[in-house]
Amino acid sequence: MAMAVLATALTMTPLTAFAQTTCGGASWYSAGSRTASGERMSAGNFTAAHKYLPFGSRVKVTNRNNGKTVVVRINDRGPFIHGRVLDLSKAAAADIGMVSSGTAKVCYELVG
Repeated sequence: MAMAVLATALTMTPLTAFAQTTCGGASWYSAGSRTASGERMSAGNFTAAHKYLPFGSRVKVTNRNNGKTVVVRINDRGPFIHGRVLDLSKAAAADIGMVSSGTAKVCYELVG
């Protein structure tokens, strides 16, 4: 039985570990440089940086202060500040009402 559990754990896809909601801090950025995926960062796209979710993953982000949500595509790596789980593009941040504050408490979950 223990071997079956171990075998199942070893064959899980990385996305399986993110099937639940994760919460933490988020910030936004709008640099025009290349992202870790090789794309050019565009402040007008609904994209985000995450430390290890696969590029192309889509996540629904909810601002815990106002309940607004947005769906973004992961195309970069980061954030690299303790306590933050996502860096959002300016367009995504505007959609959930966090541009003026610069940061917000958010929760996110994989979609699609």
